[in-house]
Amino acid sequence: MVPYKHYGLLAIVSLMWMAGCSSPYVENSRIEEIAPVVFWTVDKGTEGKLKISTLVPPLIKEKKRFLSKEVDLLKQGGKEFNLIYYRELKQGQLRMLLINEELAKKGGIEKLVNTILIDPDISMRVYLLIVRGDFDEYIKNQLTKQENQDYFLYRMLKHYEEQNQGEMSIVNIHQFMKKLYSPLKDPILPVFYSDKNNFSYVGTAFFQKDKEVMVIQDLDDEIFQLLDNDHFLKILAIPKLSISLGRIRSNVRMKVSRDYSSLSLHVGLNGRIEEYQGEKDIQSEEQLEQLIHEIEVYLEEQTSDLLKRMQRLKVDPLEIGTHSLKPFSKGITEEQWSKYWGNMKINVDYDIKIHPLINVERLM
Repeated sequence: MVPYKHYGLLAIVSLMWMAGCSSPYVENSRIEEIAPVVFWTVDKGTEGKLKISTLVPPLIKEKKRFLSKEVDLLKQGGKEFNLIYYRELKQGQLRMLLINEELAKKGGIEKLVNTILIDPDISMRVYLLIVRGDFDEYIKNQLTKQENQDYFLYRMLKHYEEQNQGEMSIVNIHQFMKKLYSPLKDPILPVFYSDKNNFSYVGTAFFQKDKEVMVIQDLDDEIFQLLDNDHFLKILAIPKLSISLGRIRSNVRMKVSRDYSSLSLHVGLNGRIEEYQGEKDIQSEEQLEQLIHEIEVYLEEQTSDLLKRMQRLKVDPLEIGTHSLKPFSKGITEEQWSKYWGNMKINVDYDIKIHPLINVERLM
């Protein structure tokens, strides 16, 4: 029988033994010997391989290096980077995963994204981006102009995510995978264009499972921001009507008929006129009402057209299918909803309340 006074010592020894068994190898985390990674780009390589690239080191005052490898597996790339760089690369600070659009169109990016998602060292707030063009050439060119461009890109994404301005569709890895694995929901990702000198936002990509099937931009993308993403736009420019609306907030109501034959979409917009270059006198109440009606009709037409394109491709990024669910009733399957959604009649109604420009007399 073990004496009572030895119980504490035995407990401590047991805990030390358990800790040693659970983690026999301690990873090196000395700051001077590691280099955190801010981004990875994934592109098509030769002979079915993946081309993976990154930039090191991210922030310290040291000449930056562009690293690129062709590999069969994503994690293999991280390992091979360590064989050509004197510091050990750590993916724990990974903040952006940029996927070439050609890979996204082929489908199968779920496996790439899932590899990042299940890594316990990597945050679930990694931003996912689809890139048209050659991002590697852009980054290499920026090395001679702005060494910290990778970090500035991350700060740009973080800014638009936090401000909820509706300027961009900012999506992190958790949000993408949650929609991918949820019924009656289709994921989205932002699309950027890149060449040697430019990196700019294009629009929003709609996915069917993990395959890109549609990209919207300009006014279509702004409508999508109001319907689903942020429900807010700093500026909504409508060149056809010579007007820019500002500080637009939306209130969206959707109703699916009991027999799944029709969708009623009501969009309430509240904002103000920022600029008007048309022929109407918007100081006149009557002409202002005419202009508002023209805006409502135009947005109704554009929204209907956007929804019909979604129907043809049988994608539902607005999660309209979730509005078909009723309490205490049996839900429909994805296959059933896809069939209903493809043949559904759509009724769109906009109700706009805006404030006109106010003339201010110039002080003499």
